[in-house]
Amino acid sequence: MLPLKDNVPTRRFPIITVTLIAVNVFVYFFLEQGGTPIEEDIVHYSFYPCTVSGPCVGLAQLRQTGAISGMFTSMFMHADFFHLGFNMLFLWIFGNNIEDSMGRLRYIVFYLLAGVAATLLQTIVTLTKAGPAAASVPNLGASGAISGVVGGYFVILPTASVLVLFLLIVIPIWFRVPAVFLLSGWFLLQAWQGNFQLEHPSQGGGVAVFAHIGGFLFGLFTIKLFQVREPARPVR
Repeated sequence: MLPLKDNVPTRRFPIITVTLIAVNVFVYFFLEQGGTPIEEDIVHYSFYPCTVSGPCVGLAQLRQTGAISGMFTSMFMHADFFHLGFNMLFLWIFGNNIEDSMGRLRYIVFYLLAGVAATLLQTIVTLTKAGPAAASVPNLGASGAISGVVGGYFVILPTASVLVLFLLIVIPIWFRVPAVFLLSGWFLLQAWQGNFQLEHPSQGGGVAVFAHIGGFLFGLFTIKLFQVREPARPVR
């Protein structure tokens, strides 16, 4: 199922959400796709768990970021167009209402801290459950920070509904799903995948599901610390 839009308006234009999307798109198309090959940019500017506790092996030794800087540069990088597209779609659907409930400055702080929390949980799990090879795999993408946004949305807008697209073979079907059910299902999927990865630690790449879990939990438990007003009511 692909979410398309929710039914919650905003009081003012979500300039920070739009700016974050623009920065991610700019980094992908004009920095990653322009000049040096995208593989080199991924090697140089991703986050590596081994920078927290080494050793770093393989291409990770060629990185140009440390642990702190890598946490932030990696938030704005994506492996391919679909990775970028799905992340930005989720950010647009759920981020504008979170920004509306916090204000601009609080929202950008919340977003960045969610990304850091996501990276930290993924790093802890990687370092404790896998070896140096897994710790030297590049972590990149905005999904950890966006998971924080999703976690916050889950708390403050449980009665919202989301229009989703389901492709039945080649037949598109549109229908609305309560946000609380959609996001609960998304989180349970991450937890199931996380349990599988704990039981079968990977030494290579893959989806950083613990970053998704870490970001979501951060948003879930801190949203009320950042929120300054109630979001607009869903439109029925």
